[in-house]
Amino acid sequence: MAGQARKQETETHKRNRRTERRGTERRGASADGEAARAEEASTEGTRTRTRTRTRTETKSGNREEPAAQGRTARARQWWSRAWGSAGHERHTLLLIGKSTLAATIAWFFSYNLLEAESPAFAPFSAVLIMQVTVYQSLLQSLRYVGAVATGVAVQAALGYLAGPDLLTFALVAVVALTIGRWPALGSQGSQVATAAFFAFSTYVTAPAGLGKITHLAQIILLVLIGCGVGVIVNVTLVPPLRYRSAEHGIHTLARALCDLVSDMYPAMRQGELEKERISHWRGRAEQTGGLITQAENGLRTARESLYFNPRSRLGRHRDRRTGFEGYGAVLEALKRTMYQLASLTRSLDQWRQDGSENDRRFLRGYADFLESVSRIARILGEVNEDTLADQAGDLRQLADEAQRCCRRVTDRADRDGLPLTDPAYPYGVLVVEATRLMDELQYTCDVLQSQVDER
Repeated sequence: MAGQARKQETETHKRNRRTERRGTERRGASADGEAARAEEASTEGTRTRTRTRTRTETKSGNREEPAAQGRTARARQWWSRAWGSAGHERHTLLLIGKSTLAATIAWFFSYNLLEAESPAFAPFSAVLIMQVTVYQSLLQSLRYVGAVATGVAVQAALGYLAGPDLLTFALVAVVALTIGRWPALGSQGSQVATAAFFAFSTYVTAPAGLGKITHLAQIILLVLIGCGVGVIVNVTLVPPLRYRSAEHGIHTLARALCDLVSDMYPAMRQGELEKERISHWRGRAEQTGGLITQAENGLRTARESLYFNPRSRLGRHRDRRTGFEGYGAVLEALKRTMYQLASLTRSLDQWRQDGSENDRRFLRGYADFLESVSRIARILGEVNEDTLADQAGDLRQLADEAQRCCRRVTDRADRDGLPLTDPAYPYGVLVVEATRLMDELQYTCDVLQSQVDER
């Protein structure tokens, strides 16, 4: 029995040796194909792990499948983004709601209580100075009131001296348009001429004597009411500290980045890159300019609030002055990231694919990279000073994974011999944009880690 067992063991060992030898020969004959399959298996493993992780992240904007198309589907997605994150969509709804409320209150005061001759001045003023930050609302209110008062004064003076005729109107227009060029009035300079023209119309139709002066004064009163209502609504409806938070600008941009990228990578992975879908991505990427402006205003207001705010001397607020510099650097990096993403969507919009296997492999690899970007953006959208140490560690790990995905994109392009320098194909541009995106995200993660290390 022992001899038979040894014989069977020897035969099994020989068969294993022959099998291993044949496998070695096959691997030697098809090294490139095996390497490609190994890479595909590794990539598929990454995608599998990512899908598992994504199932717990769908609330933050990550997707497993491409977003549905059509007006109804996009309307649902728009409302979902507005409800789920503080991005462009939520800011739009908030601004519409606040402006509607301010205009309605201003109309009630001007029409129902004052019974003004031109009640529309009040709601018009309330909506005009409704800004996303209280600081900007106050600044623009002062400029707007100054511009309107100047325009009315010009009309009152020239109308009283020369009378309400055509030559007087021309003189009023020249003087008002000239004053409107004054830099101190900023973007409200054009309101000098607008107010002067409305005042001229009121002056012509008003009864003679004291009635003309009363009607002109009423215009200024209505503007003051509208501006006051607009500022009060802006202050009370949304707490102003939210807009003075240095973290809020980062949250806004990062969530917008996460939402957009999370719509892009499932469609790229499955090759569903219709013209309409890519144009929609491009439009959303180009809308982020307003969010960038809001984020900059929020950070600037946060810095300014330290000078006279007694809370800056208390507790954790004492250290925020240095923290603002780190948040400012992160915000600048996110701005550049959004610009790179807009450039990426433009390149995709100009791409005419031929449906080759090289295209599909390249897009699958690129989708893996963008998915890794979405995970980084998701954490950046939740950055909190109290939990920054843990978040910085997570970001460092995710950045390493994204770097590997980015290198796979570059290696795949080289291995498949894609025409990176041919302007008729966007491969080269997309590879460059991936590298730049990764550089900005890596810099963002490094800045946040340095903030943790300095504590």
